[in-house]
Amino acid sequence: MEDLKYIIAKNIVDLRKSMNLTQAELGEKLNYSDKAVSKWERAESIPDVFTLKEIVDIFGVTMDYLLESEHKESEKNCPTISKQKKRNRLIITLLSTSLIFLIATFTFVFLGLYFNKSHQNLWMIYIYTIPLVCIVLLVFNSIWGKRKLNFLIISLLVWSILLCVYLSFISYDIWLIFTIGVPAQIIIFLWGKMKLDFN
Repeated sequence: MEDLKYIIAKNIVDLRKSMNLTQAELGEKLNYSDKAVSKWERAESIPDVFTLKEIVDIFGVTMDYLLESEHKESEKNCPTISKQKKRNRLIITLLSTSLIFLIATFTFVFLGLYFNKSHQNLWMIYIYTIPLVCIVLLVFNSIWGKRKLNFLIISLLVWSILLCVYLSFISYDIWLIFTIGVPAQIIIFLWGKMKLDFN
């Protein structure tokens, strides 16, 4: 068991360095602190099975790769697969957000034709699209991205929802609704400063 600890530790270090990640950046991707990553890399502890699975997914290697001390020459290039994965993930995210704008455009055109341009607020469809795009970005970033970016997306989501509500009821002069965003932003900021350490 001791040997396995050192093998996993060495492989995590090598994989992390191959992608030019700091311990803090790797910890962020896994929702752990840099101290937890440091413990793994010093073989003081081993990540749980779920975290090991996340690690192999991040680096684009197999579980066998992580558990073996000797690697074939072809396997040593495995971390480059991660660049292709990153590219594919970005394309999937962009396709999803583009699809939302495509649906919004179809809705805009259909309602514009149906109302024969008599409805002046059709442009609001694009404003309502912003929170939907934020939700899609939040989902994909939670799965594949950096934890810190989630807080920026959540901030954008909160402010875009407030904007939608304000513009929907603009005739009632409810500009005070934006004050809700201030404490919400403080909460998001403080939440983003929390360090998670499950070890």
